[in-house]
Amino acid sequence: MATIREKLAEKIPQWREDIGKLVKEHGNDVISEVTVQQAYGGMRGVRCLVCDTSYVDPEKGLIIRGHPISELADRLPEEVIWLLLTGELPTPAERDAFVEEMAQRRKVPDGVWKTLEAMPEDSHPMTMLSVASLVMEKDSIFKKKYDEGIRKEDHWIWTLEDALDLMARMPVVAAGIYRLRYKKGPRIPSDPKLDMGADYARMLGLPNPNGELEKLMRLYLVLHCDHESGNVSAFATHTVASALSNIYYAYSAGMNGLAGPLHGLANQEVLKWIQKLRERFGGVPTHEQLRDFTWETLNAGQVIPGYGHAVLRQTDPRFTAFLEFGKKYCANDEIFQIVARLYEVVPDILKQTGKVKDPYPNVDAGSGALLWHYGMTEYDYYTVIFGISRALGVASQTVISRAYLEPITRPKSVTTEWIKQQVGAA
Repeated sequence: MATIREKLAEKIPQWREDIGKLVKEHGNDVISEVTVQQAYGGMRGVRCLVCDTSYVDPEKGLIIRGHPISELADRLPEEVIWLLLTGELPTPAERDAFVEEMAQRRKVPDGVWKTLEAMPEDSHPMTMLSVASLVMEKDSIFKKKYDEGIRKEDHWIWTLEDALDLMARMPVVAAGIYRLRYKKGPRIPSDPKLDMGADYARMLGLPNPNGELEKLMRLYLVLHCDHESGNVSAFATHTVASALSNIYYAYSAGMNGLAGPLHGLANQEVLKWIQKLRERFGGVPTHEQLRDFTWETLNAGQVIPGYGHAVLRQTDPRFTAFLEFGKKYCANDEIFQIVARLYEVVPDILKQTGKVKDPYPNVDAGSGALLWHYGMTEYDYYTVIFGISRALGVASQTVISRAYLEPITRPKSVTTEWIKQQVGAA
């Protein structure tokens, strides 16, 4: 039975050969065009990145290494890490051994806790997560090996070591941040006999009726693990790592991007909006009340939080997975009932406007409601869970980038005057 490092050692030479042949034979072939709107619009839709770990299909949603995310909803996070890195799901024996290996990597350096405890009491939990990653940087194995002098072809090996350590430690760090920042009591130590999701749920110290919170955290870590490489957190991580900054530097940069209100804060904004909706109607609104309220919101020039997506043109399969979880475990919760009822009302109204490319809910439309149900009422913390899940994807992408021998990221910028000349503008 192969370890994950041995499995990658088998695959990477073939990957390099395939890419080398592709670039040699088709290096000058055009695969994308750039419009003026894209140049000024955040490069949206410009095909200029390679990401083999995941792909977002407009009709099918997130696909991880050829597997639709809906097919992975019952998998352990460790199984998805193996899939992201190797391109295949582990055998039962490989899974069990890898779960054990990752559990052994959960030891968080004492300096991390001392630093977090020294931060201002009102520090944002995302700031604490980013700082924790930077504190761990001093122990980077890649940095040590690079300073000793290693072949470029072997960069992936030591990047893998750092990546696995980072992915294993971040749930422990995140749980510690939750306990510290919101004064929940002493940190709860990790249990090496548990998988990553179950251990994280346990360390939070929240109610876990019949193991439901464990199931939710496994699901959350899987559903948010990766989302191509063009989103802010993934692209920031990729750009910093392309300079051969180790994964701790790069992940911190990615989390700083995730903390922005246009990226990782959407689930908490949706929940706030739903709670206001419940307060206004004194409980769960009727379908008719929701229809009137939706039109009122749209006519006021506002959007419906949690609806629409830059790429998808169908209901986000990740939302569907959360919806099914809610129906099974918290169907009587009023917040969840509003989420489910909005899904029955909002898409048809958005279609009627004729202005919305994607009238369906995205993953953020339901995730916050489930966290609230299990007692996590601290909005500011929600993005931290997103962040430790996204570590799985961005760290795996970084290992693959080193395996592919990708160079430093350096796109070319132009001036507004140059663009005017190119398009014949006055």
